Amino acid sequence: MTSRERVLAAINHQAVDRIPVDLGSNPSSGISAMGYNKLKKALGITGGHTRIYDVVQQLAQPEDDVLAALGCDVLDIGRTFNTLDNDWYAITLPDGSPAQYPAWFRPLRRADGAWEVEKNGQVIARMPPGGAFFDQTIFPYEEGYPKSYENLEDAMGLVLWQALAHSPWDSAAEPGFWTKLRENTLRLRENSDKALMIVCGCNLFEWGTFLRKLDNFLMDLLAEPEEVERLLEALMERHLRTLEKVCEAVGDCCDILRFGDDLGTTGGLFMPPSTYRELFKPHHTRLNAFVHEHSQMKTFLHSCGSIYRIMPDLIEAGYDIINPVQTNCLEMEPEKLKAEFGGRITFWGGGCDTASILNKAAPEQVRAHVLERCETFAPGGGFIFNTIHNILPEVPAENTIAAFGAVQEFNLR
Repeated sequence: MTSRERVLAAINHQAVDRIPVDLGSNPSSGISAMGYNKLKKALGITGGHTRIYDVVQQLAQPEDDVLAALGCDVLDIGRTFNTLDNDWYAITLPDGSPAQYPAWFRPLRRADGAWEVEKNGQVIARMPPGGAFFDQTIFPYEEGYPKSYENLEDAMGLVLWQALAHSPWDSAAEPGFWTKLRENTLRLRENSDKALMIVCGCNLFEWGTFLRKLDNFLMDLLAEPEEVERLLEALMERHLRTLEKVCEAVGDCCDILRFGDDLGTTGGLFMPPSTYRELFKPHHTRLNAFVHEHSQMKTFLHSCGSIYRIMPDLIEAGYDIINPVQTNCLEMEPEKLKAEFGGRITFWGGGCDTASILNKAAPEQVRAHVLERCETFAPGGGFIFNTIHNILPEVPAENTIAAFGAVQEFNLR
């Protein structure tokens, strides 16, 4: 099977020749730049560049030889942008290793060693000295909801997730973007047998927290549901316009569209299931229906945390894939998830615990852990191997190699 055939078969719960593997197809399945440098060194791969395509999370764009060494099957079509050397400039990471930033990203170094990003005279993002990612520092609707959403785009543009968007969206304002997106995707399809993914976000709950701040928005869900609904409708208008253009541009040549909306914490949902069903599920259903009706793409939801209690709702809303499958959370035991939902949704993740195993255990323990996860999730398809969220700077390269090596070992059985 080709990589693309393997991934699509797994999503369709069909037999595969081996478990498909992902590293870096989207910004919740990636690797930090510092971790990436360590990985390349351990793999004996020299040359190339550590290019930080997601500046908020400081994630590296995995290069072809790294993906080949780990047996990966999926590519982000965003990698077809910013491909020239002059699209990047050299920096030094907090651990002293080299990397590159996109030419458009120029954070300011402060006296205390922190890095800050300013827009319209306001600091919108900050990374503390020695930090591994940027934090949001401005919440445009923190003091209350606006009377009109005619300036919604301006407010969203002050939030780091949009102001510092990763590729391809950092090029979205350029003339001919949608034509270039299609041409790049077709070229990538011609030159690669891998499955292709586009990251679209279209977050709803999370945009409420980005705009209002988390504590305010959580209270709003119960105290001001009418205002929440008004915001969600404004967001949906914007999201559907974007999806229309995405489906027109790449809906026939891209395989997976990645949505995002973190709905859980380690101890449970952010909201009662009834609140999710009332406020968010109808909109999630509309988003999925639009993509399925206007493209060939499968839909992928990234949601951290304990989401067990709304898994049936997410399936009913039309999601084909769930990620990162955070098994260290309440009610998210691998065996339980596979038994109850394994035939109805694909688990993209859950393959290695990044909170307590990948970062702390010995390589042999990592290997045993991953083999056990493969035994649990692989039967009957519906599983793409990925670590639980991104591989962070402190992860030993030997452990990353052990994790991906264990999948290759499992596939040879």
